[in-house]
Amino acid sequence: MIDLNKNFGVEANPNIPELRPGDTVSVHVRIKEGGRERIQEFKGTVIRLRKGGNNANFTVRRTASNGIGVERTFLLHSPRLDKVVVERHGRVRRAQLYFLRGRTGKRANLKQKFE
Repeated sequence: MIDLNKNFGVEANPNIPELRPGDTVSVHVRIKEGGRERIQEFKGTVIRLRKGGNNANFTVRRTASNGIGVERTFLLHSPRLDKVVVERHGRVRRAQLYFLRGRTGKRANLKQKFE
């Protein structure tokens, strides 16, 4: 198997811990507005994790106002990611949690995994 990280010289971001689907995370992203830069927090549940060398990414879903679901995909090796904080681990039995898209309220919550 070819290790893409060595071919393109991209190191893993040290501020990103090991993620798993079902984790509730807080992603701090650098946003550029005009000439200024600020950090915006996106808090939600990891519903998908794709490993693919330089193209590795993860998708975070949160519920915005009025129960509208918002999903955002982040590249794992992006310099725009300031840090990722894992707040809790959810107990799940599958790799992609697309079933959460059809759930609202308490049904959209995952049970906590105690290690």
